[in-house]
Amino acid sequence: MSRLLNAILKINPNAKVTIRGDEIEWLDGTAEISQSDIEAQYPAVDLDEALEDVRIKRNSLIAETDYLALSDQTLSSDMTTYRQNLRDITNGLDTVEKCNNVTWPTKP
Repeated sequence: MSRLLNAILKINPNAKVTIRGDEIEWLDGTAEISQSDIEAQYPAVDLDEALEDVRIKRNSLIAETDYLALSDQTLSSDMTTYRQNLRDITNGLDTVEKCNNVTWPTKP
């Protein structure tokens, strides 16, 4: 989805629009939203996208060690800590800069 559409949907999750370039066509009686109100949502949209990128990487790293967490396996304390640190990685990420500068834990 485009940044513009995501900003519109943050304001009105039910908005029906067609976007061509920077032109917005408001459909099915959707109330028009001012350009300034849309642009005011850009920082939140950017943060959502940055957090999603972190979550995708985090989920992939956790998935790489899932086989170790099966009932017939015993997780080492280092691996348990690593997996917990991955699960907690988004805590406190409230800016795009913080998302872009995440310090990833080292896999044991």
